[in-house]
Amino acid sequence: MNILAIESSCDETACAIVKDGVQILGSAVASSTAMHEKYGGIVPEVAAREQLKCIIPVITEALEQSKLTFDSIDSLAVTVGPGLIGSLLIGVETAKTIALTKRLPIIPVNHVLAHMYANFLNPQHIQFPAISLVVSGGHTELFLMTSAKNLTWLGGTLDDAAGEAFDKTARLLGFGSRGGVAIQQAASQLTDLRFKIKDLGIKLPRPMMHDKTLNFSFSGLKTAILREVNKLKESNQLNTETINRFAYEVQEAITDVLVSKTVDAVKLYDAKSILVSGGVAANLRLREKFHTTLKTLNPNLSLHIPSVSLCTDNAAYIASYAFFRGIPVDWKDITAVPDLSVEDV
Repeated sequence: MNILAIESSCDETACAIVKDGVQILGSAVASSTAMHEKYGGIVPEVAAREQLKCIIPVITEALEQSKLTFDSIDSLAVTVGPGLIGSLLIGVETAKTIALTKRLPIIPVNHVLAHMYANFLNPQHIQFPAISLVVSGGHTELFLMTSAKNLTWLGGTLDDAAGEAFDKTARLLGFGSRGGVAIQQAASQLTDLRFKIKDLGIKLPRPMMHDKTLNFSFSGLKTAILREVNKLKESNQLNTETINRFAYEVQEAITDVLVSKTVDAVKLYDAKSILVSGGVAANLRLREKFHTTLKTLNPNLSLHIPSVSLCTDNAAYIASYAFFRGIPVDWKDITAVPDLSVEDV
């Protein structure tokens, strides 16, 4: 079954054709990230205007890569939420138009739930039950998967997401809108690990790490980060070296919480696999900690994390989700839902 999927929930415009939920036949992504850097963040109106320019070209490119035409497409899939309303509408209305004119079934997709299906593309063997951590700029969620189709939401952030904490820190440290990538790069410059972060007088909290729930909270960490950065500025200690050390502690705090909570869920549900997905899943330190923790916890646990290119927004996992869990609806019944729930699975 060939599914053509469209993704436009934020500042990327993407299209992919995926066979049977696992094989990427064609994939194209256009991003306006560089354009937003001068504003220090995403400007919704700018994102939507760029997507309007890019939507037809990315569909054309994905089809060309796949060497298919619409005659070989069995179904469409499109992200309907959550996301920016203007951006979502570009993808939704385009998909509806194609569904009508080509007389193809169309499947609405929850973007956050779809993230975890990046692990089903070019798949390794995933054993169930599995615990799935979806961690991105807007979401930090834990799910139980008892099969490729059956999901149960276990817990999530009560306020801010892990990715937002990375983004906020990057801005405070002068990295603009480069987010978690900039924090990772700065932390990697800390070559002298004999220097302890406590020597700077900094010890960031690991919020809710031991509260015996599967929920997260990063708003308090963001406040602590702001307080400590201001202290460094007031004492004229905010230089390249201290920025690198501070970035290291921020990364340690966030990844400690993510790994700890996921392990708690694994123990609670006797899981056989861990799936990690979303933009923050591209963080190399997070990947390293999961690998190290699993060796100690249970060497038989399988860990699945997509390639970095499949962690960020793209349409391939939208198509994969549609294959495994999608329900076709009439094109007239599809609408963009910017605040679409991730708990109702």
